[in-house]
Amino acid sequence: MNSWKASISVYRSPKMAVMAVLGFFSGLPLVLLLSTLAYWLAGKGVSKTDIALFSLTRFPYSFKFLWAPYVDRCKIPVLTKALGQRRSWALLFQVCLMISLAALIRTNPAVNPMLTGVCAIAVAFFSASQDIVLDAFRVEDFDPQDQGAASGCFVFGYRIGMLAAGAGALYMAQVMSWENVYTILALSGIIGMATILAVKEPKVRKETADQKKFFKTAVVAPIKDFIARPGWFLIILFIMLYKLCETTLGTMTAPFYVELGFSYDQIATVVKLYGIAATILGGFLGGIAVVRWGIMRSLLICGILQGISNLPFAYLATQGNSLTWLMISVISDNLTSAMATSAFVAYMSFLCNAAYTATQYALLSSLMALPRDMLSSMSGWLADHTTWPVFFMITASLCLPGLIVLWFLNRRFPQKAQVDTSADTP
Repeated sequence: MNSWKASISVYRSPKMAVMAVLGFFSGLPLVLLLSTLAYWLAGKGVSKTDIALFSLTRFPYSFKFLWAPYVDRCKIPVLTKALGQRRSWALLFQVCLMISLAALIRTNPAVNPMLTGVCAIAVAFFSASQDIVLDAFRVEDFDPQDQGAASGCFVFGYRIGMLAAGAGALYMAQVMSWENVYTILALSGIIGMATILAVKEPKVRKETADQKKFFKTAVVAPIKDFIARPGWFLIILFIMLYKLCETTLGTMTAPFYVELGFSYDQIATVVKLYGIAATILGGFLGGIAVVRWGIMRSLLICGILQGISNLPFAYLATQGNSLTWLMISVISDNLTSAMATSAFVAYMSFLCNAAYTATQYALLSSLMALPRDMLSSMSGWLADHTTWPVFFMITASLCLPGLIVLWFLNRRFPQKAQVDTSADTP
C-alpha cells in the first residue's frame, strides 16, 4: 500500500470487529484473576502475603503449550463436527470459564483458601486454554499482511476487557456485592459465545492427524518444524527478551503509585481510563505501522519507544505526587507498549506454520510469559534495593537485550528473519 490512508483501510473489514470482541473476552478473565481478585481478597481479610501467593495461580498461562497440541488436533464428539475445530473448543472453554468464575466468587478465602486457590487455577486454566484457540483463530483467519491490524483490533478488545474487569468492576463493587460483580462479568461471556456461533470456522490448512501417531504428529512435529528454521534459537531468545522492560516495570507500578500518595480514585482514573485509552490507540497505531513498515521495522521502532517510555516514571519519582507527570508516564507507557505488542503478536503469528498454528503460537506465547512470571519477585527485590529513579532507568535499559538480538537476527538470517508485510518498498 502506497499511502497511510490505504493502510488504515484494512480496519474496515467486519472480521476486525470480531477480533475486538474475542479480544475482550481474552482480557477480561485475566484481570478478574489478578488485580481485581486482590481487592476482593483484601475485603475478606486475607493477608498481603497470601494475596501475593494467589498471583501464582496464573501459572497455566506459562505452560499452556503443554496441552495446546490436544486443543489443536483432538476433536470434541458431536460438537467439532457441528461447529469446526476452533469454534467447538472456544465454545467449550467459554462455558467452563463462566462456571469457574461463578464458583470462585462463591468460595470463602478466609475460611478455605485452598478451595479458592483451586477455583482460581481453574479460571486461569480455562482462560489460558481459550487464548490458545482464539490465537489460532486469529492467525488462521487473516492473511500475513493483515496480521498487524488483526492484532491491533484484538489488543483493542483485550484492553477494553481489562477495563471492564478492572475499573468497571471497582465501580460496580461500590453499589453491589463482589459476588454480583463477578456473576455479571461471567455472564457477559454469553456475548462471546454468540460471537463464536455467528462467525465462520477459519480455513485450516493442515493435514488430518493420525490418531495412532498423535504424539508424533501433534507434539513432536510442531516443535521439530519450528526448530528446523534457521536461527530458531535467536528467535526464541528474542521472544523471551523483547517485552522484558515492560514486564519488570509492570509489577512495581501499583506500590509505586501508592508510595507517592496517589488516591485510589486518581489511580483508577488515570491508570484504568486514560491508560486504557492510550493502549487502545497504541494497538491501532501498531497495527498500522506493521501494514506500512513491515513487522521487523515496526518491532525495532516500537521496541525503542517502549524502552524510552519508562523514563517518565523516573522523573515522576523525583516530582512526588504530580498528577500531570502521572498522566504523562502512564499514557506514554501504555501507548508505546501497545504499539510494540501489536508488532510482536504479528511477528509471532507470522512464525507459526499453518499446519500447527495453536501448538506453535501457544509455545511462543508461553516463552514470552515465562520471564514475566520469573521476574515478578525479582523486580520487587530490585525496587527494595534501589531508589525509584534508578529502578525505572534500569527497566528502561532492559529494552536493549531484545533489540540487540533483533538486530543480530536480521543480520545473521536476513532471508528468514526479515518479515515485511508492507507493499511499498520505495
